[in-house]
Amino acid sequence: MFAIVKIAGHQYKVEAGQELYVPHIEGKTGDKIQPEVLLVDNAGNLTVGKDIKQKVNAEILSEKQGDKVIAFKMKRRKGFRKKIGHRKLYTKIKIESIA
Repeated sequence: MFAIVKIAGHQYKVEAGQELYVPHIEGKTGDKIQPEVLLVDNAGNLTVGKDIKQKVNAEILSEKQGDKVIAFKMKRRKGFRKKIGHRKLYTKIKIESIA
């Protein structure tokens, strides 16, 4: 059994027991979340849209920063150089059940 869920503006294919990194979600470690369910496949039976009765339960495990991304700007012959970097936050969640 798998489901397609919408978390933080992105769609993910999830199964029970799966751990994945998603863009930052508000909450503390151990908080429970219920993402929006878009599609459920139960042994070949697809359920889509408003007919979905199942809920996906997930738990926040931790937070992590992604790799550093550098934005470097330069204008030749002007002496202008600007180097800016940032690291995006990710949240690790565990899909507990699809019920």
